[in-house]
Amino acid sequence: MQVEADFPRGNILGVGVSAIHMEQAVERIEAWIRAGRPEYVCVTPAHAVMACQDDEELRAIYNHSGLTTPDGMAIVWLLRWAGFSTVERVYGPDLLQAMCARSVGRGYRHYFYGGAPGVAAQLAQRLQRDYPGLIVAGVESPPYRRLTEEEDQAVVQRIREAQADVVWVGIGSPRQERWMHAHYRQLGKPVLVGVGAAFDFLSGRKPQAPRWVQRAGLEWLYRLVSEPRRLWKRYLLGYPRFVGLVFMQRMGWKRFPLEPHGS
Repeated sequence: MQVEADFPRGNILGVGVSAIHMEQAVERIEAWIRAGRPEYVCVTPAHAVMACQDDEELRAIYNHSGLTTPDGMAIVWLLRWAGFSTVERVYGPDLLQAMCARSVGRGYRHYFYGGAPGVAAQLAQRLQRDYPGLIVAGVESPPYRRLTEEEDQAVVQRIREAQADVVWVGIGSPRQERWMHAHYRQLGKPVLVGVGAAFDFLSGRKPQAPRWVQRAGLEWLYRLVSEPRRLWKRYLLGYPRFVGLVFMQRMGWKRFPLEPHGS
């Protein structure tokens, strides 16, 4: 089955972010599932763009994705300023829930890979409660370390045997993006989606910012206050640099080449 052409991407500091909204993201994932086409999706806030500034390999992973979605409001605003007027936030937790809602009655099989011990199972239970009929093909919380070759191949085998349509990967960024890029062609035909903290938020393990805070683009501040020791470098050092580099790009003082998209 043929899948429609790629969505246009806006160049944000050399990272090509797909100019889409939620319904387009869900429809594209569905099209890949129907076509049996393995792909991976990167959800992309400002700190992910900043991680790519000092890592060419990571930037290539984002640019070679099936979709690189605008996860943060700063990314949405920049895309709109660049002329993509219909773009909306495609936030990891919301994308996961939207796909679960779409899956009920369509039989899509979901595999949850990530989180601290027990979190993936708790997440799956909550989603099955909220979306009766949701099919969970498997859950797994890998150790927070590099897997041995034997362990890695065992993971691949388990996911293949589960015959999942979508694998939700929540092992933290940029680890999850590297893992998806390295594995998406080995796992059969599922679509891999890296959703990071969505495992903690939707399982109830960590509080999620209120909607008005998210819409105002202040979720970063909410998370900083909630986890200052873990996140202060990301937000207090990384975000000022992000603003400065975006200003330089907008003014034409610094160029950020966007390599061609392609798997």
